[in-house]
Amino acid sequence: MALNTEFTAAFEGAIAQLKHDGVYKRLNYLESPQAARVHMEGRGEVLILSSNNYLGLSNEPSVVQAGIEGLHAFGAGTGSVRFICGTFTVHRELEAALARFVGTPAALSYVSCWNANEGLTATIAEEGDFVVSDALNHASIIDSIRLAKAITKCTTAVYKHGDLDALREKLAANARARRRVIWTDGVFSMEGSIAKLPELLQIARDTNSILVVDDSHSTGVLGATGRGTAEHFGVVGEVDVITSTLGKALGGAAGGFVAGGTALCDMLTQRSRPQLFSNALPPTVAASALASVQYLEAHPERVERLRENAQYFRRAITEAGFNPLPGETPIVPIIIGETAHAIRMSEMLLDEGIFVTGFGFPVVPQGTARLRCQISAAHTKDDLDYAVRAISGVARRVGLQK
Repeated sequence: MALNTEFTAAFEGAIAQLKHDGVYKRLNYLESPQAARVHMEGRGEVLILSSNNYLGLSNEPSVVQAGIEGLHAFGAGTGSVRFICGTFTVHRELEAALARFVGTPAALSYVSCWNANEGLTATIAEEGDFVVSDALNHASIIDSIRLAKAITKCTTAVYKHGDLDALREKLAANARARRRVIWTDGVFSMEGSIAKLPELLQIARDTNSILVVDDSHSTGVLGATGRGTAEHFGVVGEVDVITSTLGKALGGAAGGFVAGGTALCDMLTQRSRPQLFSNALPPTVAASALASVQYLEAHPERVERLRENAQYFRRAITEAGFNPLPGETPIVPIIIGETAHAIRMSEMLLDEGIFVTGFGFPVVPQGTARLRCQISAAHTKDDLDYAVRAISGVARRVGLQK
């Protein structure tokens, strides 16, 4: 039986348009572990400036070995849902370690932070509740709120990025709501900016609202020991709910979690749809993630090295004549302006052996196209110096610098 040709043709036409518009995403295949430098199929060694492997733990020997041992101890997969076929002890150990690390009574792991966010909002929000979200929140938060609205009929709203007066107005207009939930990223991934957490906490207290923070780009990154946005501001233990990922600074394998009160995590176990209808995190991934948390607790100097590298690169790229968005995180967006220039520079840099992604409209506002550089503790100063020289050279070739 042949495929539906009309169905296939529709996608072929859409893909052709994406290529014509210059926004088609081409996959680059790696032949080595994620690290500061990797082997890319057809290109050889490439310097990575576009990875969330902030602490360089993806290829840390103890983390890899823990995954191997977890594979031997527990097998490849979970077989079914945790409450149906059993929960592996490594999941309990991981969740205890995550709760300890971020400063909450409990935590619950998921296959991804997307699943964690997706499962959270529809569990804690019901009809008569109000959920309000920062305009630049991650797509997983946006979809989580949309899903909750469809399922529970809760009321939702969006406030302008970082505009706390607008947030107060939204909350005041929904003062009669049974429960009010404020959703924010800890670090906004496209900007590298940090949420105004102390102010958000005060607003939550003043309005008897629940504050939920997605710390995916903050866990292992912010704070003296990498405990996230709360540690950065000295408010560990004060955030109602934290969600985060195991797929970035914490080894980069996969997985996510919700951290908060014991009753919250128990209710998520009872009602969160990704927990009830999807397999748990593979035990080998849970084992490597646990080893990553333990490694970070024993080696906080990795966080300091990351901070030093980010400051070094930000200073060097500024001195080279570029205009990165200001910030304190290892996300360093270099504003180029035109989308075509950013994409072309990204392609030219790959020819120079540097993998960094160019983003333009509609991902970012018109006229603010950028190269989003992401720094790792695994980078050397030589790596960063080479990157600055290469970016400067490519900028001259496209006419952005003299």
